[in-house]
Amino acid sequence: MATEVVMPQLGESVTEGTIARWLVKPGNKVKKYEPLCEVTTDKVNAEVPSTVEGTVTELVAAEGDTLAVGDLICYIQTEGTGEEPAAVQPAAAPPADVKTAPPAAAQGTVSSAVLKAAGKRYSPAVMRLAQENNIDLNLVNGTGKEGRISRKDVLAFIENGGAAQQAAQPSVQPAAQSPVEEKQQVSVPEQQVTQPPSVRPAVSTPALSAYPGDVEIPVSNIRKTIASRMVQSKHEAPHAWTMVEADLTNLVKFRNKVKGEFKAKEGFNLTFLPFFIKAVVESIKEFPIMNSVWAGDKIIMRKDINISIAVATDDALFVPVIKNADQRSIYGIAHAVDELAAKTRQGKLSMEDMSGGTFTVNNTGSFGSVQSMPIINQPQAAIISIESIVKRPVVIDDMIAIRDMVNLCLSLDHRVLDGLVCGKFLQSVKKKMESYGPETSIY
Repeated sequence: MATEVVMPQLGESVTEGTIARWLVKPGNKVKKYEPLCEVTTDKVNAEVPSTVEGTVTELVAAEGDTLAVGDLICYIQTEGTGEEPAAVQPAAAPPADVKTAPPAAAQGTVSSAVLKAAGKRYSPAVMRLAQENNIDLNLVNGTGKEGRISRKDVLAFIENGGAAQQAAQPSVQPAAQSPVEEKQQVSVPEQQVTQPPSVRPAVSTPALSAYPGDVEIPVSNIRKTIASRMVQSKHEAPHAWTMVEADLTNLVKFRNKVKGEFKAKEGFNLTFLPFFIKAVVESIKEFPIMNSVWAGDKIIMRKDINISIAVATDDALFVPVIKNADQRSIYGIAHAVDELAAKTRQGKLSMEDMSGGTFTVNNTGSFGSVQSMPIINQPQAAIISIESIVKRPVVIDDMIAIRDMVNLCLSLDHRVLDGLVCGKFLQSVKKKMESYGPETSIY
């Protein structure tokens, strides 16, 4: 029999993936667990393995298509069955005496018969997007292989005003329905018929032309996904921001004293980041609401404290996760940071490395930043940025002294967190970081 292969769940909170490259073609024989395609998500690139052994009969999704988790991507015929997947057939013509359904504008969505007119096939993601926005796919220009329409083609059609122009034109009549389907039609009040179809707001990107001497840089799938997720976070989460400064003079002296011995013994550098993460996780224990996620009709307060850290490469930003960071020593955190950073730069991160984060620590100070307003890594409730440690004159006991100071910047989701608890949390982090010194145990 023909087996359907669907888009798998590629990590916690991942809801969709983009087919970056097919590794097989129709007619290829594959073994179970053999990679079928490469998929790009907002967290990581991954290969989708075959769930059975057999022959690839059809690739339903094209390269560049973005599909939701559970959407069909291809068919595989298991060995010895001789069966082929059923093709989508055009809607059959009804008897002449059967009345046609109301126009699409009255129904509120375009009939699936219209979407599959003339026997054309569309991916589930394309069909869902077209139905949600009342788009006639016959009006959309496909840029995929052999003119195939992808999800980005539909989004471009919406952003360029195609949906509004379509709404202003006479509605496309859908294929006629059978008597049974006709009986199932729900009547629509007249006042609703005259209303234009509902279209979800889209962010309009103006068409820009390159001038002589300009360099055009193609946008990679990873960069597209990062852009989409950042826009989603800013649109959905009401960001608020707060900051405190901490005196790290004692920590700087202590770290400078032990870093050489540590490098010789452990084989990697002891940076300031593990100290910061340790202070953060100890403060989360005091204020567990900081370790929460927004879940629509409820707030989920996580038991495990898994710290996401931002690791940048030349062309992308990845956020691997230190699992159970509260159960690790400063050395344990330092080892995890070094290991995850190395795997990121080598392109060897797994989905396990990228999933499960509950709170994000961002080390913007590593490239000289002294103040920032980070975007929340949804669905987490907050993200803290550790800025650059700089020497500044401060007043201590009515005297001016030169101290090593740092800014701690926190962005919070105001649906989950309020200023009071975040202020107390930051004061706790500040107190713990200022307490580091000669008596601090790294192990």
